[in-house]
Amino acid sequence: MDVLYYAPGAASFLVHWLLIEVDAPYELRLVDTAAKQQKSPEYLALNPNGVVPTLVVDGKPRYEAAALAILLVDRHPQAKLAPAFDAPGRADYMQWMFNLANMVQPLFRQWWYPGEPAGEENADALRAHCAPRIEAQWQRIDDHLAANGPYLLGNAPTAADFYLAMLMRWSRNMPKPATEWPHLAALAKSMKARPSFARLYAEEGLEEWA
Repeated sequence: MDVLYYAPGAASFLVHWLLIEVDAPYELRLVDTAAKQQKSPEYLALNPNGVVPTLVVDGKPRYEAAALAILLVDRHPQAKLAPAFDAPGRADYMQWMFNLANMVQPLFRQWWYPGEPAGEENADALRAHCAPRIEAQWQRIDDHLAANGPYLLGNAPTAADFYLAMLMRWSRNMPKPATEWPHLAALAKSMKARPSFARLYAEEGLEEWA
């Protein structure tokens, strides 16, 4: 059985959601990030980056949310949440997974922890610079969905859409959340209607953006 170290609503949200979707047996272990449990020696022995998620697979701890998402859906092809290795859409799928990991998610880290890259005295200036960059990403993705949607790869969702929905959720309290864009809003509505989303929220004790 896989073991997921998680914090409610954090990047572990994606991995937890996909564990439910692929119907994999799993155990949840809460990491109290408010108490900095993710920086404890015991947790760092599992994940030296000191962040969630960590997923223990076949007895070995693994990390990086995007990598874990790819691993999960590839190990459970019956869920049909990723194109096969030799399918025409595989390259597009991988491109979106890495694009979300490298171009969108890091901007949220800057928004929430501006002191890390810029120092606390520059937090307001960094956020003022960061917000339009996030909004530019939403516009780019919304344009793609308008031309190619309703999902990132067309008519059926993949792990990339679960990833996108998590990132959209993170924007819910920003000056201009992702749902201000019509095609992103439609994708969010569709993803939140999945039974797995309700179970995810119940297990993590979440209410916002339901």
